[in-house]
Amino acid sequence: MNAYNVLMETLADIGERADAGLRCLDHEPAVWESRMQVTCECLSAHGVLDNLERRRAEDRLGESVYARFPVRARSALVVAHSLMDKHIFTEEELRLKMEGVRARLNED
Repeated sequence: MNAYNVLMETLADIGERADAGLRCLDHEPAVWESRMQVTCECLSAHGVLDNLERRRAEDRLGESVYARFPVRARSALVVAHSLMDKHIFTEEELRLKMEGVRARLNED
């Protein structure tokens, strides 16, 4: 798992989930959740990450590596994990992008 340190660090920021069930999905999606779904659809439409492949990875990684964390967050982490596996971007590129986003959010 050493290749995914940036994702594990992100999990530390998110925190562990208290609810082990899927009740957390019974709500109106937050803006980021809707955007995540659209991003997944675009990745699939352009042949980067097939939806079925992504769902299989979510089943495999979401219930093992990322099981302690919120369902919606797991989805985003699995996509990042899968894209790094495909060499779409590196861990360092993701880390730099995340630092930039955090800096912009902290400016507000």
